[in-house]
Amino acid sequence: MANKILVAISGASGSIYPKLLIDRLLTIKDQWAELSVVMSTNAKQIWAAELGNEDFKNLPVHFYEKNDFNAPFASGSAKFNIMIVSPCSMGALSRIATGISNDLVTRAADVILKERRKLLLMLRETPYNLIHIRNMEAVTLAGGIICPATPSFYSRPKTIEDAAMTVVDRLLDLSGLDIASYRWGSKAD
Repeated sequence: MANKILVAISGASGSIYPKLLIDRLLTIKDQWAELSVVMSTNAKQIWAAELGNEDFKNLPVHFYEKNDFNAPFASGSAKFNIMIVSPCSMGALSRIATGISNDLVTRAADVILKERRKLLLMLRETPYNLIHIRNMEAVTLAGGIICPATPSFYSRPKTIEDAAMTVVDRLLDLSGLDIASYRWGSKAD
């Protein structure tokens, strides 16, 4: 099956992550048949504030509004097999963990989990309280993967983008896509 990927962007700080994620996915087009994006209203505002642009409007992907339940990935029959929520706010985590499908992001996550496909939540907020931890546990027990936005530094990143890319590359590794990136034991530049 050719990969069908959904990138969902919720309203947490960290717009650099989905921007780099989508850019990276566009460089490996041979590994997916479809790439779709859905953003919350807050995510659009945060992107503009943090990145100083609204380039998300010009992405060469299928873009869906947060309440468009006619989007193909709102149903398991569309066979989307990878969903990455980047960044994932604690509110989105909570709704996903408790099965509240009140927008397209949470409905798609519910579909991915019920179909036993790959759901990756890149949590950006910190610190965690016990409610967050229990919600992470619930998602993990349901088959999702929690991947906090915790950069690694053994590759000696030189820029903020390089540090953020260590998280993006980890997400792509966890999703099963084949990417070239720094590996432990390799020589850093």
